[in-house]
Amino acid sequence: MSTLKEAKIGSTVTVKKLSGEGAVKRRIMDMGITKGTEIYVRKVAPLGDPIEVTVRGYELSLRKADAEMIEVG
Repeated sequence: MSTLKEAKIGSTVTVKKLSGEGAVKRRIMDMGITKGTEIYVRKVAPLGDPIEVTVRGYELSLRKADAEMIEVG
């Protein structure tokens, strides 16, 4: 199972599982990232942080640490 951090630019992935605890997991879910949601990876900053994605029709930037908690397939 790979994470969102490892997804290639221009790919569309589906969320399989969210890891993480309490407030961090809740914040990711509040952004609209839940199991079964499709995420399009738009671009990655030059140093790899943050990652810009499109979720449920809106653009979102995620830190690498948060992207590692999102398992995709």
